[in-house]
Amino acid sequence: MAQTLLTGVLPIIQTPFDDRLQIDWETLRHEVDWAFAEGIHGFGTGMVSEVRTLSQHERSEYARNLVEYANSRGPVFMSVTAENQAESLRLAIDAVGAGCNAVMAAPPLNETLDTDGLYGYFANLAELVDIPIIVQDASGYLGAAIPHSVYLQLLDRFDTQKIVFKPEAPPNGPCISALRDATNGQAKIFEGSGGVYLIDSMRRGVEGTMPGMEMVDAMVAIWRAMKRGDDETAYRVHLPLCAIVALQMQAGLDGFLAIEKHVLRRRGLFPNENRREPIRWRIDPETAQEVDRLFDRLMRELQTAS
Repeated sequence: MAQTLLTGVLPIIQTPFDDRLQIDWETLRHEVDWAFAEGIHGFGTGMVSEVRTLSQHERSEYARNLVEYANSRGPVFMSVTAENQAESLRLAIDAVGAGCNAVMAAPPLNETLDTDGLYGYFANLAELVDIPIIVQDASGYLGAAIPHSVYLQLLDRFDTQKIVFKPEAPPNGPCISALRDATNGQAKIFEGSGGVYLIDSMRRGVEGTMPGMEMVDAMVAIWRAMKRGDDETAYRVHLPLCAIVALQMQAGLDGFLAIEKHVLRRRGLFPNENRREPIRWRIDPETAQEVDRLFDRLMRELQTAS
């Protein structure tokens, strides 16, 4: 299968649900079209796509539909993170069959793997499919950190087009630099902080960013400003975005989900803020008001940046 370059702003899509909590495919298609119109380079699924609440059948259908919706406008990658290794491998095969350009995998959620086990898991994925593997360390909010030795072993066996990295272990910036330096700058690294560390990560040489979808127009504006050396514009847009992400961070993954869907509904992209259980936190009125104030400020900055 031909490989499509993964680079730039590659957001993680949010999953819209209807009032019966079934996937709202028409809204999903609209979300994809809107994001490409805003300048994204591709997109994929991840934890904020609520993949843990989807059945394997739904995840397979999701992959097929997203490839159709993308319509060759940019690469599509699918999260194959699952409860165990066997399920991840099945999801990876499905992603290839659907025509995805890459898969993203964090360690299995219900298995504890030592260093050798982690290397074996990612190596098995890489041997199984003929598309790139995005090795995701989601330990900032899920699981344990992946030792850098695993990254180095994988790069010794596979090339930098086959294996790319999304390290989200704190401290994020120093972790990116450590991986960059340990591979003599050869590793292709993506940041996934929701955008809060984007400018710092770009200065450390990341290949791209994988934020949520709700403020992707701001992410594109920051990316473009940094690429042309316009720090003033980049920081003006970045600061209100950071304040919103800080509110998301206070409640972990549920904070991101609740606030992202609030923003998507406010923008008219989603008709509701529906999520599937388990739900550990819902946005309260005062948080919603502060998000709205910050979002208004962000939109004003984007108007002056365009």
